[in-house]
Amino acid sequence: MDETSEKPAQANLAAALDRLWARFLPEIRERVAVVDAAVQALAAGSLGAEQKDAAASAAHKLAGVLGTFSLARGTELARELELQFSGTPASASQLASIASELRAVIDSRR
Repeated sequence: MDETSEKPAQANLAAALDRLWARFLPEIRERVAVVDAAVQALAAGSLGAEQKDAAASAAHKLAGVLGTFSLARGTELARELELQFSGTPASASQLASIASELRAVIDSRR
């Protein structure tokens, strides 16, 4: 590809990624809500195995999709949440902080 055709191709790719982002954003937010609910349940001392597994699964899916949209920090945060919910979670406040940063990364993509 020569230089004159690269720029339109890059613009087309960026536009396609923006359309995909808009399409998947509601699902991404739902997954973050699953994680948030699990963090709140942990803080309340009521985090059950099913909710913990759902949070780990949601975080795993977030880690994958955020990388697709060049949100490497979001992938890192989601992986940390996945690891926490797959084992014995750290403190609720630590997980809430990670989830909050994850939301900020997602919101920055707009």
